[in-house]
Amino acid sequence: MTSEPPAKQERDLASPPRLKDFFKIFHHEDKVLIVISADPDAIASAVAVKRLLWRRVAHVVVSSLNQVKRPDNLQLLQTLSLKMEPAGGLNPAAFTRLIMVDSQPSHSPLTAQWPFAAIIDHHPPAPASQAPAPPAWVDIRPELGATATMMTGYLREARIKPNQKLATALFYAIKTDTQNFVRQGQLEDMKAFRWLYPLIQPNLLSEIERAPIARSSFKRLVAGLNDAVFKKNTAHTFLGKTDHADTLVIVADHLMQIKGVNRSVAAGVCGPNLVVIFRAGGSRQDVGRLASQAFGEYGSAGGHQNMARAEIPLENLDLKIRNNLTALGRFVLRRLGGNYA
Repeated sequence: MTSEPPAKQERDLASPPRLKDFFKIFHHEDKVLIVISADPDAIASAVAVKRLLWRRVAHVVVSSLNQVKRPDNLQLLQTLSLKMEPAGGLNPAAFTRLIMVDSQPSHSPLTAQWPFAAIIDHHPPAPASQAPAPPAWVDIRPELGATATMMTGYLREARIKPNQKLATALFYAIKTDTQNFVRQGQLEDMKAFRWLYPLIQPNLLSEIERAPIARSSFKRLVAGLNDAVFKKNTAHTFLGKTDHADTLVIVADHLMQIKGVNRSVAAGVCGPNLVVIFRAGGSRQDVGRLASQAFGEYGSAGGHQNMARAEIPLENLDLKIRNNLTALGRFVLRRLGGNYA
């Protein structure tokens, strides 16, 4: 299944495309693996899929391609009582059905050849993966601001009223992925947001939004902000070796809160990868395209107009660059062009 043509993109949330066909993929004896790259949208959407499959399959495991460090992600996992397994330690052959949510198989070298039965995502379509067979269910709708919007529609079609915890998680996911509807908010996102609002628990939402930052991340955050360089309406910072990619996300988000800044980049070395996080405000920018053009030839890169990410294996870079943090910082600026120099 593919996205519907533009004329039907504003379909009512209560009528997502052929949900009954989605259910036909699964059998009661299935062991299902849901794979995500953990962020608020992915976490909430994965739990919504898990709720849809309740009593329809034998077992469901949610697995993340990344380690969770962001405070709101950690608080979401606690709120939803969700225990995730690291994808790197799992054997996909141990499961009868694989689902990727809020991402696509080719976004990660690990999953490019995994035999996914279903893909549900709102990111722009990526190149086809190298899996032996195409998924039976593909619902990719880049016109929407959040995968949580899609999952809210799925739940409504299935006549499932989410409990307060799931409703709050989906509400928060739409809120964050659309940046309070500043970024790519569409009619369906707003419909989902309004439908969920009476179902949420405000205190839970507050706990998620105000989740405490770990001390290790706080030190990196302060260093990244102190070292930020500003040019006109842009801000960039290179953190060198950092504890986790989620720290870069926190830094990039904080830079966007500075008066006069409407585009930020936070880069750093996280394990074997150079990670670059992009944020932008307004509708006239496209950092997803910038990320792809600047770093796509070196690794995974892309995203939306106002949020994007690049992950580049250091082994893909010249030896003189990958072993020198100063050279890596210059490489990032060189690839970004004059606006950041």
